Amino acid sequence: MSAPGTVFLVVPCSRESGRIGEFLPGLCEKLDALGGCRVLVVEDGSGVDEQRRMNDMVTVLQAKHPVLCDLLMLQENIGKGGAVHAGWARHEGAEWLAFVDADGSITPDEVCRLIKLARERGTEQGAIFATRVLMLGRDVRRRFFRHLIGRVYATLVSWLLHTPVYDSQCGCKLVPRQDFARVASRLTITGFAFDVQLLAALLDAGITVREEPIDWHDVAGGKVRLVCDSILMFRDVLRIRRLRKERAQGRQGTVMSS
Repeated sequence: MSAPGTVFLVVPCSRESGRIGEFLPGLCEKLDALGGCRVLVVEDGSGVDEQRRMNDMVTVLQAKHPVLCDLLMLQENIGKGGAVHAGWARHEGAEWLAFVDADGSITPDEVCRLIKLARERGTEQGAIFATRVLMLGRDVRRRFFRHLIGRVYATLVSWLLHTPVYDSQCGCKLVPRQDFARVASRLTITGFAFDVQLLAALLDAGITVREEPIDWHDVAGGKVRLVCDSILMFRDVLRIRRLRKERAQGRQGTVMSS
């Protein structure tokens, strides 16, 4: 049985040893103090040298922070979504599954605030997706072009999938483990659009998804290729729409034949 309010937080990494060092120590310190959390860094097949650097960093931090698990090193690069799913598979019975980007665009304080909010609401209230929107006194500092691309993509997601979401791509999400178990078999996207498919699957299963405004700031050195990766993500959204349509038609066929 999962312990009430426990959180298993995955930090997916692809060539992030140069940036995570500014973020991970503070995150571990905050979560050690918060309690009831475990942190798993997943290195997504970035090569021997990069994985050695990441492993050395994690090993040093483990001596100071009980919250931190051994580094999970994937042999091949399978994408951000694949790294998150591989990490969540090691959930240790936690009540909540979560992930946060490694770049520090979301501060450890904000991660803790979202965890506290999830615990206050409880798993029966569904998933919590962080969102970059200037409301409720939040501070969002984002380059104009990145903001523009993000708004176009989010609008297309809402239009094509009929999902009422403002920001599907913000890099921190918390999902009740039991809710994730209900939809895990439907999740096939392993790239950057994986959380769009997660969103659609949760909503299709009747699970509430609440967007929570957060403080967020751009961090230099990102690996996302804005134009190229946006095209790939758009392709994946079309694939998600097709899969949803096929699943809906299959359900209708089952009802009609009974």
